[in-house]
Amino acid sequence: MGYDFSLDTPAGTTWSGSHSYTAAAVHHPRTVEEVAELVRRGPVRAIGTGHTFNLLADGPEQLSLDALKDEPVLNPTTRSVTVPGGMRYGELAVWLDNRGWALHNLASLPHISVAEAVATGTHGSGNNLGSLATAVAGLELVDGRGELVQLERGDVDFPGAVVSLGALGVVTSLTLDVEPTYQVSQMVYHDVPWDRFDYDEATEAGDSVSLFTSWTGDVIPSVWVKRRGEARYPTTLLGGWRQITDVHPTRTQSAENTTPQCGVPGPWHERLAHFRLGFTPSTGAELQTEYLLPRDAAPAAFAALRQLGEGNLSAELARLLIISEVRSVAADDLWLSGAYGRPTVGIHLTWHLDVPGVTALLPHLDAVLLPLGARPHWGKLHLQTAAELAPLYPHFSDFHVMRGRFDPTGRFSSSYLDVCLSIRPVTVSP
Repeated sequence: MGYDFSLDTPAGTTWSGSHSYTAAAVHHPRTVEEVAELVRRGPVRAIGTGHTFNLLADGPEQLSLDALKDEPVLNPTTRSVTVPGGMRYGELAVWLDNRGWALHNLASLPHISVAEAVATGTHGSGNNLGSLATAVAGLELVDGRGELVQLERGDVDFPGAVVSLGALGVVTSLTLDVEPTYQVSQMVYHDVPWDRFDYDEATEAGDSVSLFTSWTGDVIPSVWVKRRGEARYPTTLLGGWRQITDVHPTRTQSAENTTPQCGVPGPWHERLAHFRLGFTPSTGAELQTEYLLPRDAAPAAFAALRQLGEGNLSAELARLLIISEVRSVAADDLWLSGAYGRPTVGIHLTWHLDVPGVTALLPHLDAVLLPLGARPHWGKLHLQTAAELAPLYPHFSDFHVMRGRFDPTGRFSSSYLDVCLSIRPVTVSP
């Protein structure tokens, strides 16, 4: 029995409503066999929970994994769990914790699907903690021929297949490393003076540390410090004072949506993420951009952004920027990862939902951050093309070759991938 096309739904928008998808329909296969059938039928792009801020997931047709409802399979011997690609991190975290297990890290919000986050190199925070993709020990995907491919850590194709932007196939399941469950507490420090600030000292204050700033003024409004287990937090950190009540990262919105703070320990999944699963993450109607830079470029990047924040673009930056978050990410060996080959600092910017305004401002940020080696987050708003991206990724051409093997007829092509991954020859007039 083939796929039931009555299950199809109209294409929608990205999570925040920033972009409308042009796909003719969204398919909802219930089995891996139906995924393969749909791939063999024609061009299709996998879509997760829509937490992108560009048209990465758009295509002639879309395929959602929300109907693949397989139960996770825990293997205590190998310390791993195999999950359906469409499962959300928040759901997986509760499932694992109830069985005494945990993931090494989480992103700022737990609402995103596992396959979506892994495919774009999405990350949490921590000097010694890799992106969410570094927990992947194996994956299963349906390639462009409609055939099932299984890869494990150590396979020659594995480093190119994990962060793959959906360009190699539809990832139907992933096997993730797990560890015994643990508790985490978090403390927020407010108004850290820039003239007292040291990035290395700040990020060594906890297992996971996030700075929230607007790049204006003399202080960093808040520094979030998360530590495993029972922890004592000093009254001050780099000149900033401990908050005595829970706060939202923007400090202007209700803390109801955020995970508990003030040093109160709790389950790892209720502290590592900033936002609670059952509530609107971040601010809702927004855009996001993120630059991933070599960690040693952090001081220069901070100085450049502060100069923009105080210079002739200050009014436009103040109008568009809701908040900026800064985090560290450990280096990895995944070809298209923003942290490939280098300890990384991620400079994330959350904007008001004004696509033309933000698009007009981005070239000014590019001008100061790209020369420092910044790589854009694949799932967030950016202006870079393949010609600009290729020099930033040592295995860019290797991924092109791999893409040709996995998808020889272009089943997973899209306008976004054409711009970001395809380098067309330049014709020079005689």
